[in-house]
Amino acid sequence: MKLLMFYAPHFWYQTFQKTVPEVPDRDEEKALENAVVIFFHAEAHDEERQSKVVEKWVKNAKWIARKFNTTTVVLHSFNHLAETKASPEATQAMVQVVRQRLERTGFTVVETPFGYLNEWKIHVAGDSLAKVFKNL
Repeated sequence: MKLLMFYAPHFWYQTFQKTVPEVPDRDEEKALENAVVIFFHAEAHDEERQSKVVEKWVKNAKWIARKFNTTTVVLHSFNHLAETKASPEATQAMVQVVRQRLERTGFTVVETPFGYLNEWKIHVAGDSLAKVFKNL
């Protein structure tokens, strides 16, 4: 699992084009303030170690959110961070567990539509910790 995490005073996205035929049709646009935006890429080998990946993912999301005193987390599938990909089913299963664990501890979680290309605008803060890459 690769995570590219940003602290964003402002993040906006809009669905652009559906890329996974099985996902529901969606036309969505949303703007968020004071959020941690996590671009994630599940790799093929993550399928065998899902619980470990989820545990580290949640830990890293909470860590960066607390650094910037926010409880809003955006999860965005970004399959451009590694050479292999986990199946969409395995990826979505991990995302759902991450979402549930964060929400149980008081976080608001927003997922950009999975299976879509999305337009987005992101204002990333200048702080050094506002831009973090993790290889789980």
